[in-house]
Amino acid sequence: MSANTLRAECATPGTQHVETGHRVATRSAVLRYPSLTTTVPKEFVHRASVAEVMLTDWERREDHRFVVTAQWPRSHSFFTTANGCHDPLIAAETLRQAGSLLAHAEYGVPLGHHFLMWDLSLTVLPEHLSVGDAPAALDIDVVCSDIKTRRGSLAGFRYATVMRRAGHVVATGGASFTCVAPHVYQRLRAHRLSGAGAQLPLTAPTAPQDVGRVSPTDVVLSPIGQRDRWQLRVDTRHPVLFEHPVDHIPGMMLLEAARQATVATLGEGVTPLSVIAEFSRYAELDAPCVIEARRLPRTEHEEAVEVTGHQDGEQVVRSTVTAAASAG
Repeated sequence: MSANTLRAECATPGTQHVETGHRVATRSAVLRYPSLTTTVPKEFVHRASVAEVMLTDWERREDHRFVVTAQWPRSHSFFTTANGCHDPLIAAETLRQAGSLLAHAEYGVPLGHHFLMWDLSLTVLPEHLSVGDAPAALDIDVVCSDIKTRRGSLAGFRYATVMRRAGHVVATGGASFTCVAPHVYQRLRAHRLSGAGAQLPLTAPTAPQDVGRVSPTDVVLSPIGQRDRWQLRVDTRHPVLFEHPVDHIPGMMLLEAARQATVATLGEGVTPLSVIAEFSRYAELDAPCVIEARRLPRTEHEEAVEVTGHQDGEQVVRSTVTAAASAG
């Protein structure tokens, strides 16, 4: 599919009809809007709400190289701004959406297939994250590689991205995933999809100010009385982290847990500069997930925290979050 399917030329409101004998001509045939901007179909990026779609267009440049455009709002209910800057995790969500879009729109993965993210990395340049007088418009170079097929259909790929804003690099990153047909997913996840495991009760949040949040509803860590360890707080009513019903804990929630654990470890005011995350298995809704943070050796300019998540004795995620070193 070409991105041109998303572009529309619309008649200008108020155009006049001109009588020419028995024919009625309309000047709207001449007076038309140029190409208009809209979001890509929400189904292509696995969102239920158009408001949560960051991507606006895409175009194939070479066999496996694309340019995707995106827009970040000046304000968002969850990806909140701090110190006048866009939330770095909105770049992670944009990165996730780009892979899903291209898989469906350019590599022919049918809607309804399930995606399993294996890893995600992201580095942001905070000097280009500032919130301006208008939403941030992004041009994203995407190169897909390590493309795997199964019986002639895409089974997954790795992709690398460079996000630019007004010509300046604002973020770089990449990810890899596999996609699974519905009947295969049903077989793999039969026990979970049957609802056999009861969802855990919602636990109390850690103090929002300790994890860089304002509202307790956005806190994803619950205290368990141990330093640098928390239980993942899973609120399936959250309008962004659980934007639509799912049978497991979303990867973006695990990234947010890593960010919040990093802030709790390094101190308030910390802004992540980079994150590298590896996802080992599905994080389930019916078992406690313990999040643990370990401060790594500090360098002259950076501090880093390793954050892991374990469930039923198995690691589900391991991530390293890097932030600018504090003064002194």
